[in-house]
Amino acid sequence: QVQLVESGGGLVQAGGSLRLSCAASGRTFSSYAMGWFRQAPGKEREFVAQISGSGGSTYYADSVKGRFTISRDNAKNTVYLQMNTLKPEDTAVYYCAASLVAGTPIPRYDYWGQGTQVTVSS
Repeated sequence: QVQLVESGGGLVQAGGSLRLSCAASGRTFSSYAMGWFRQAPGKEREFVAQISGSGGSTYYADSVKGRFTISRDNAKNTVYLQMNTLKPEDTAVYYCAASLVAGTPIPRYDYWGQGTQVTVSS
């Protein structure tokens, strides 16, 4: 089992940047592929980005491609989401998730964090 805790959310002006972090418990962090999801008020939870266990492959939703970058540091049991050129429509609660299943996209996730709020003002 793995526990996930997101941090780094906050209020930012449109066009600005934020870096989210997701700290994971456990001793087998590199065995898990990781993903970021987000959910805006009144909307379904949507996929944002994923990264393989080794960090060797990434995949992004079209809505964030070119603006967001997912990365991980397995020595620190941490995955990151660098968000640049933020837009008001990026406003959402952002969730970190872990999966033992491979694929592009990963078809399911096994563990979820509690989320961190990102608010982008216009």
